[in-house]
Amino acid sequence: MIMTALDKRETKRMRGTLEDLYERYNWRRYVPGDPLMFLYDFSDVRDREIVALVASSLAYGNIKQIERGIDQVLRVMGSSPRQFLLDSTKGSLDYAFTGFKHRWTTGEDISTLLFGARGAVRKYDSLEACFMNGLGAKDTDVVPALTHFVEMIMPNEQNRILPSPCRGSACKRLNLFLRWMVREDRVDPGGWSEVPKSMLLMPLDTHIHRLCSSMGMSTRRSADLKTTREITGIFRTISPEDPVRYDFALTRLSMRRDEDQEGVFSRLMAGNAAG
Repeated sequence: MIMTALDKRETKRMRGTLEDLYERYNWRRYVPGDPLMFLYDFSDVRDREIVALVASSLAYGNIKQIERGIDQVLRVMGSSPRQFLLDSTKGSLDYAFTGFKHRWTTGEDISTLLFGARGAVRKYDSLEACFMNGLGAKDTDVVPALTHFVEMIMPNEQNRILPSPCRGSACKRLNLFLRWMVREDRVDPGGWSEVPKSMLLMPLDTHIHRLCSSMGMSTRRSADLKTTREITGIFRTISPEDPVRYDFALTRLSMRRDEDQEGVFSRLMAGNAAG
C-alpha cells in the first residue's frame, strides 16, 4: 500500500523508527568514505561552501574514484578555495585542471564550474547570497532557488555537472550540497543560516529511491524531481522542520550488510499496511 497522508499515530511510529536509525548511524565515525568528509577541514563558511560545491559535483562513481577526484581538485585550490577563485581567471583555471578526469567530468568541466562560482561570489559575495537571491517568499521548497543558482553558475543548460531542476532532474548532488550546508548536527557541518531546513529536498539517488519505494513512499519508477518531491513530502509529514534529517542514516542503512534491513522496513511499513 502506498503512503498518502499519515495519521498522528503512524507519524509518531515512523518517527520513532527513523529516530532509532538516526541515533545509530548519524555519527562522524560513519562518514569516512562519504565526500562530506572533505568539508570538515574548512572552518570558514566562505571556503566550505566552495568545497561543498566541488565535492557534491563529483559525488558519483565508486568511493575511491570520488575521493581521488575531490582531493585532486582541492589540492590545486589550496587552503583558501575562495581566495583561489577570486585570484583566478578562466585561463588559469583551464591550465590548473588540464588533464583532470573523473569519469565523464573533465578538467574543462571543473574550470567552467569554478569560474561560474567565482562570478557568483564576485556578484553576491557568497554562494549562499547567490542562492538566496532566487528564493521567493512564497516558495515552498528550494527548487526555484536551485534553478536560479544553476543559471548563475552554469548558464549553459547543456552543462554536464550542474543539472537544473527546471528540466525535471532530481538534482541529487545539488540537494546533497544543500543538506551539507544548511543542516547542522553531528554529521552535517552547516554554515548557511538563511535557508530554512524545512524547504530542503531529499538527495534522491537510485539506492534511496529503491529503499523509499520499498517502504511504500512512491510507485514512480523514475528518480526524478516529481518523485523527489513526493518522497520528501512523506518525510516532511514525519519531520516538518527537517525533512532530510534521516538521509544520512538511511543511506548508511542501505550500504550495510550486517543490518537487519528487512526488520527496519517491516517496522516502517507495519502501520501503512494496517491502514
